Amino acid sequence: MTALLHRSRIKNLGLPVLLLLFSLSCSLDFALSPTSAPTPPPQDVAAVATDPQPSPVISQNPAALIDELGRDFSERRVMEVYQQVSPAVVNVTTQVLRRGFFFEIIPEEGAGSGFVLDKEGHILTNYHVVSEAQQVEVIFMDETTLPAHIVGADPRNDIAVLQVDAPPELLVPVELGQSANLQVGQRAIVIGNPFGQFGGTLTVGVISALNRSLQGQDQREISGIIQTDAAINRGNSGGPLLDSAGKVIGMNTAIFSPSGNNVGVGFAVPVDTIRRVLPELLTLGRYRHPWLGIRYAYSLSPGLANMLDLPVEQGLLLVELQRQGALDMEGVRGAQEEVIVGNQRMFVGGDILTAVEGQPIASPEKLQTLLETNYAVGDDVTITLLRDGQERNITVTLTEEPVFQ
Repeated sequence: MTALLHRSRIKNLGLPVLLLLFSLSCSLDFALSPTSAPTPPPQDVAAVATDPQPSPVISQNPAALIDELGRDFSERRVMEVYQQVSPAVVNVTTQVLRRGFFFEIIPEEGAGSGFVLDKEGHILTNYHVVSEAQQVEVIFMDETTLPAHIVGADPRNDIAVLQVDAPPELLVPVELGQSANLQVGQRAIVIGNPFGQFGGTLTVGVISALNRSLQGQDQREISGIIQTDAAINRGNSGGPLLDSAGKVIGMNTAIFSPSGNNVGVGFAVPVDTIRRVLPELLTLGRYRHPWLGIRYAYSLSPGLANMLDLPVEQGLLLVELQRQGALDMEGVRGAQEEVIVGNQRMFVGGDILTAVEGQPIASPEKLQTLLETNYAVGDDVTITLLRDGQERNITVTLTEEPVFQ
């Protein structure tokens, strides 16, 4: 209304007065304009419209990120993840029969966590949670308790798959993410069942380190482990480690603690390992670990190579090969004689494995990690060997590693 009144008054002033006002306005604009800055040229509208990297709009009001209940964006994101994923997280309870001091049978109960994979009732947990169980039960968030059976297990990577017969509305599957692109410092969210009695517990931290190694249930190395400071305690084993989008990036499996409780050093099996192992667990009940058929080998070092007068300082000096194994079938040679080096008995004369597909091999653990993360049973790989100082390449087909008792 005020603007309309102003316009009506100007209309009645007459032409001379209007000219005078226009002149004063121009003079005032000129006086207020900085004399040192030239008038900028007209901007190319088309160029602005197609600029591939527009400047980000930054809020000048941090309070705009706080809602009416005082919760910031970060808090709301964690709350949303909990609401999204917690229905998929279950408690896994087990009953194990053990012998007492007088050889009597004593039932013991154990507890862990797990999470729903699909609408068929498959649930992922740690192998060590259910490894010796005579009875397994799964408890959902609404306290529904159902018996479960083990579909498949991989002791080396500490992974087991259970299955329950549950109504579809009770099964809320998680979404599996990726772990190859994780970065130290990004948020890590844990939902689980600490101490077997606090179901649906959420803790938050960060990814503290990547590519750690742990000893698996079969006393072999698990590589690529994620380390986090999100609180993990006994009973959290088998629960999901999540990113800020609510996707599973790992499965909580162990803690490092002199006291047995959380001290901020927890470990999780990466989801990329789970993705690799899961299909065979569902179809075969086990994961077939690729193998070259090496039972025993020495890791070479400059000192050992010098003592044994070997032509290379890095590689695996083969000692014992599995009969009818992948290397044995191709005529690869193990130890040929026994010698005393210093005060140690050693077996020498075998071929030296130096590389697989051009990747240098320095230890049995490095060989195992390379095969596990890059190849599968049935794949053909090129092996580089040294025999009597002569290098040769052979192609072998990876076989399944047997279970050694």
